[in-house]
Amino acid sequence: MPDLRPVLYILGLLLIALAATMLLPALIDIIDNNPDWRAFLASAGLTATAGGGMALAFRPSKPIELTHRAGFLLTTLSWLVIALFSAPPFMLAETNLDLADAFFESMSGITTTGSSVIADIDNQSMAIKLWRSMLQMLGGIGIVVMAVAVLPLLRVGGMQLFRAESSEKSEKIRPRVSQVSGIVVSIILVLTAVCALALILAGMPVFDAVCHAMTTVATGGFSTKAASLGAYPSPLIHWIITVFMFIGGMGFILLFQVARGKFSALLLDTQLRWYAIYIGAFILAMTMWQVVGNERDFWSALTASAFNVVSIATTTGFASEDFLLWGSLPVAGFMVLMFIGGCTGSTAGGIKVFRYCILGGVAHGLLHNLMHPHRVQQTTYNGRPVGDDVIRSVLGFFFFYMAAFAILTLVFSLFVGDLTLGLSAVGQALGNVGPGLVPSIGPVGHFGGLPDGAKWVLSLAMLLGRLELLTILVLFLPTFWRG
Repeated sequence: MPDLRPVLYILGLLLIALAATMLLPALIDIIDNNPDWRAFLASAGLTATAGGGMALAFRPSKPIELTHRAGFLLTTLSWLVIALFSAPPFMLAETNLDLADAFFESMSGITTTGSSVIADIDNQSMAIKLWRSMLQMLGGIGIVVMAVAVLPLLRVGGMQLFRAESSEKSEKIRPRVSQVSGIVVSIILVLTAVCALALILAGMPVFDAVCHAMTTVATGGFSTKAASLGAYPSPLIHWIITVFMFIGGMGFILLFQVARGKFSALLLDTQLRWYAIYIGAFILAMTMWQVVGNERDFWSALTASAFNVVSIATTTGFASEDFLLWGSLPVAGFMVLMFIGGCTGSTAGGIKVFRYCILGGVAHGLLHNLMHPHRVQQTTYNGRPVGDDVIRSVLGFFFFYMAAFAILTLVFSLFVGDLTLGLSAVGQALGNVGPGLVPSIGPVGHFGGLPDGAKWVLSLAMLLGRLELLTILVLFLPTFWRG
């Protein structure tokens, strides 16, 4: 059995940090003279007490070294515990959500999914609106750190391609977390500040601009308005958010290389190239459909198509209008986008572009082998050969992703009695997308009307999708807990 003491100690520190972040929404409501500040202060006290108790009880006497098994456990428990302790503000504030709804909302926030059970977010306190945005920003930072510092060492789903450290022989997990964290936090903060400033200059109120900037760069999708970005009809605002959503879907380590002057990295990265190509193709197709089929003027069609395609492709989940009314083919296109996602090392969800690059390379090699059976065809990525372990990991990830999608859809459908709703709801939850593709949970809908059982299923799906499935599924192996 893995040593739980270091895991519990780190979880305690994370809860103390989470409690500290709750003080900012409380302060906002004190200034705004809204009684919801009491909910945040009480939640902060509860969280700090739990975290402090764990940190003191399991404080190590020597430097922490996590084994691979402890790494899997810590990754999963971090998101579960943070989601659980992020829920009380939604329960104690005027939102008055029950446990299932509050946990759903906090899990959606911390996994940067963007699905919401709150129908009247316009009428909620500033603290609740800010807390939702902060959860997505905190989750976005954690996601990137996990993607570039933890999962590569755990060899999850082919992520070893993005290893932060060259050593492969040691059993200990010693990624350069402090370096990676510093890079990620600085880039995300700078992008968030620039995005907020641009939105303010474009005419968005300061508070809304800050909240939207946090959820845009984190590709989260929580808005301060029930109508999402449809509440701001300005094309300039839509284009600003489109640009920053696209950037949020790129790998932050790649952005760091660009910040250091290595602009060639943008042209040489295979994943980024296909990311731009597939999004550009969908934008063009959606624009032409609206111009020809819906008789919409070109500029309006391009603005709406770019915004909503980038939103779904990067799994942000904002909506500028109800794109379910565009027609059956666009809806099918958005369903495809849900299963692609953004780049590895970004805050975007989905299967990830790099896995499709690997799968495409394998398929290309198989075709060549049919013509030249004695020729060895090496799968490459960014000009470097890809090992068999990476290929196996990617193929295994695809299998588990589709298996999870099928099983969770069937279980979800048992609660709602609607397979179409199940396909849409589970598809967006696994991909951490936000809106579904049926009206009740679509761009102008919400998830509040679902049965509690269905919400728990979707909460599990959001967690599975965010943590790359294998991180959680390995915990169910009996061998994980033995020896």
